[in-house]
Amino acid sequence: MQRSAEKTALYSAETKDIQKAQNGDAEAYRRLIERHQAAIGKLLWRFTRDRTEHEELVQQVFVEAYMSLNKYAGKAPFEHWLARIATRVGYHYWTRNRRDKAVWLSEEQWKHFAQPPNDSIDSREAAELVHRLLSQLPPRDRLVLTLRYLEQCEVAQIAYRLGWTQTRVRVQLHRAIQKLKGMLADKQIELEL
Repeated sequence: MQRSAEKTALYSAETKDIQKAQNGDAEAYRRLIERHQAAIGKLLWRFTRDRTEHEELVQQVFVEAYMSLNKYAGKAPFEHWLARIATRVGYHYWTRNRRDKAVWLSEEQWKHFAQPPNDSIDSREAAELVHRLLSQLPPRDRLVLTLRYLEQCEVAQIAYRLGWTQTRVRVQLHRAIQKLKGMLADKQIELEL
């Protein structure tokens, strides 16, 4: 009961802050940023590992959200609305930087990636390898794989975030997985998704 009351109070405070921010209250918008900055930062970490660029992306999300705050109608939770903006910002970042920022894995890194999971590879190293592997895919493929397998979003959630149909999401996922399998097959690594 107490948790439900806390959630209701938090939702009520957030709703008030949104309304105040829509009317130009900068302090209310600052509270919204503080409330959601960690979640948006975590989501955007999937798009870049460079701290400076990451901070710029987070800032860009909140600037874009502020500029279109009057369009927020409250049909979905504010956090979901922000996540949709963050996903779009991250995707645009990938498309702008895909030629410049492609990171290729060395033969040693491929061999390391091919090893079965054990205690010899820590989670940070594994995450970095996955990030580098995904960076070799086109931005759209990277986006759907990131949302589905790293963010663990359902197809319907991905469709909502991207403004696509669920069929388009499934087709894009299938194509992205096939490309990833092809890349891994070239290096003689099996992938089970």
